[in-house]
Amino acid sequence: MNFKSIAKTNLLFGSLIISLGLQTLPAAAAVTDAQVSALVEALRQSAPPQTANDGMYSQWQVLPGNISRWAKFCTKQDLTPQQFEADATKAKSIVTCIVGDLLRDEYKASSNNELTAVRRAACWWMTGESAACKSGATATYSDKVVSIYQQQRAKK
Repeated sequence: MNFKSIAKTNLLFGSLIISLGLQTLPAAAAVTDAQVSALVEALRQSAPPQTANDGMYSQWQVLPGNISRWAKFCTKQDLTPQQFEADATKAKSIVTCIVGDLLRDEYKASSNNELTAVRRAACWWMTGESAACKSGATATYSDKVVSIYQQQRAKK
């Protein structure tokens, strides 16, 4: 079970029991490393420019409260925001780990629609809520991530 799913376990478990007898669940599409890599790069390119004292870390503009939790989940080691900021390779590895789980979750939530899954993942990355980016700056951000993602996928 991944980091995002743990929070939803009780709700999903009850919904799954109810839905099993009523409908066939869609088969999960396999998320490829190339898709994860394209999304990681799209999130990096879409991040707002780093500014001094903006409270965010790395090229992906990660909130400090996520860093230790994500590092423990992905590497089984604690990491401070300063260590995350100082080690771009480790930061990318952790972001890739989290984005991989996130994209797999969003594929399921979008009935395996790739661009919807990417849009939902971008929205979650920015707001913490996959379906919150309906208008304004959050929708613009999600659109930018999807566009860059498509460019990255076309290169592969």
